[in-house]
Parts: sequence; structure tokens; C-alpha cells
Amino acid sequence: IFGVVPRSLWEPEVGSPNSHHRFPQGLNCVLFRSLGKLILIETGMGNKVSGKFKEHLYPGEYGFLMEDMARVGIKPEDVDIVINTHLHADHCGWNTAVRDGKIVPTFPRARYWIQQGEWEAATNPNDRTRGTYFAENLVPVEESGQLYLIDREVDVTPEVKIIPTPGHTADHASVIITSGHETAIYLGDINQHPIQLERYAWTPAHDVLPLLSIETKKKIVERAIREQALLICVHHPYPGVGRMTQVSGRRSWQSL
Repeated sequence: IFGVVPRSLWEPEVGSPNSHHRFPQGLNCVLFRSLGKLILIETGMGNKVSGKFKEHLYPGEYGFLMEDMARVGIKPEDVDIVINTHLHADHCGWNTAVRDGKIVPTFPRARYWIQQGEWEAATNPNDRTRGTYFAENLVPVEESGQLYLIDREVDVTPEVKIIPTPGHTADHASVIITSGHETAIYLGDINQHPIQLERYAWTPAHDVLPLLSIETKKKIVERAIREQALLICVHHPYPGVGRMTQVSGRRSWQSL
């Protein structure tokens, strides 16, 4: 998650990884209502990953989104809109589920809002990306007629806006949520560790366009500081929520 940044720089700041050279990370989705619409941002890893992918590429415990939703009285058919910031497997795994031996959209009434460029990249993966763009998370949504491709900035409701935030992927997006006089920004994979919001150049190896990622991160962090926006971060420890402050030119992440 620190890419080409030397270990001698990041380890004193964030600590040591485990014996497999990994850090545990969060996988935070957001479910909320806006003007009568039940909206889900991101669907996590899902429960379809198995074999070598689960053992080597995506180890750990995950796949609890359905249980978490049921705990607050929400059924899959209640969801009106699903938003994916991008289509890496850990962000769209519950887009689909296995029912009666067939992979189908998990949310039967929902419209899935996805950037068109991201969809094209995910459905035509290259040697680098095919290890994280999985057709079973994508094709059933298109076949069911629930896919809604968007281009550039778009309003989901008057309170919810999807904006392009390229870098992690060429067509990565983030979500701006406003309510009253407050703003929240769901970052997606603009960062994968809190310190990357403080140190722009510490980009993860997963970023396809790291130089563009740095510029995107600058704009979002500057906006968050200016508007005192709540930041919702996918991979920070649960719940992944905090704010950025800046004192004497030094940026600092504050978890809430």
C-alpha cells in the first residue's frame, strides 16, 4: 500500500506489517437515504472469492454486508441505487450473489451507477488488471438491464453527486453527500491509509496513474479542509470516518 516509498520512510510512521508483509485494512461501505432513495456506496468483497484468490490475493475475513444490512432491517430488494467508485473486486463483490446456482444481481430493484470508462476497462481487462476485475461481479448486472453508465460529474439526487477522481484507475470516482450545511466525501481508493492524505506522494502500488492520483488527492484534501468536510475512507479501520486539518501548512488526519 506504500508503493515505491522506501520502508525506511513509512515504517517509523505507521508501524510494521505482519509476518506476511501485510497490514489489515477496513472495507467500509455506506448505506443511507436521500430524498426517498435508499443508496448503497460500494458493495465490498462479497462472498464469491475462493481458492487461490482468497488464499493469496484477498486473505482475511469479509463478506458480511448482507448480515450488517439485515441487522438494521434492510433487505437487498429495498436498495434503489448502488454506486461503485470503481470495479476492483474488493469494491463490487456484492454487486452480484449466487442464488439457485446462478449468479444474479444482489439488489434486484437497484440501478447500478458506474463510470462508463471504468466499465469498459473492467470488462476488457489487461495483463495487470485481470486479477481484480472479475466478470461475475459485472456481467449479470448488464444482462439484467440494471446497469446505468455515467460520464463525468453527475447528480444522483440533489444531495448526492458523483465526481471523477482519476488516478487509482483512469475513471475512478468519488461521491459528495450534502445534508443541511454539512458535506461528506466518500473517497473510494483515493487513499488506502490515513497517512496518504497527509503525504501526497505516498501513493499505493495499486494506482494505475500515480502522478494523476497525487493531483486528484491534492484537490480533494484541499476541498475537505476548506469545507470542513467529513471524509469517509474505504480502507481505514472501521468506520473509516474523519476530517483533515491544516495548521502552519502541516496536514493532519483526525479520526472520529
